[in-house]
Amino acid sequence: MSRKVCRRKVWPLVNATAHAISGATMIPESDLDRLRLRELSALEAFAKGNATPSDFRDLCDMLNLAETMAQSGVGPEVMPACESAQAALLEAKDRYERTHRLGLSGPGLTALRGLYEFHDLQRTSVDRSTYERAIAKTRNRIRSAHPGVRVLT
Repeated sequence: MSRKVCRRKVWPLVNATAHAISGATMIPESDLDRLRLRELSALEAFAKGNATPSDFRDLCDMLNLAETMAQSGVGPEVMPACESAQAALLEAKDRYERTHRLGLSGPGLTALRGLYEFHDLQRTSVDRSTYERAIAKTRNRIRSAHPGVRVLT
């Protein structure tokens, strides 16, 4: 009787060299344009007064990601903008719980526009793998209810 033998299989589904090269390159402009469009349309919806919870979620994601990247050392000068944007989003959340309408004040919109500019500089200054690591770290912080994450939904 023969024994079972472990036969290693090589799965050539992922080209490791191409994967490493794509991680070391900058983020493609097409991907960045999609992110920019979502964030700018959310800001515009808040400015016009017809924001939805998904617009709020997009801005919260931008805030949390910018904060995580700043704490990781990518643009630490973003932290004051994150704090003012966080206060504006918390105010908008409280207003939504009271009136069921999403809206921001003038200083809140200014703070979020400033945060958008800072975050756009952050993501264009790092490579794709660093940005994806920051996204994964932010997702894990939100899932684990990290005390530093105050704006969730």
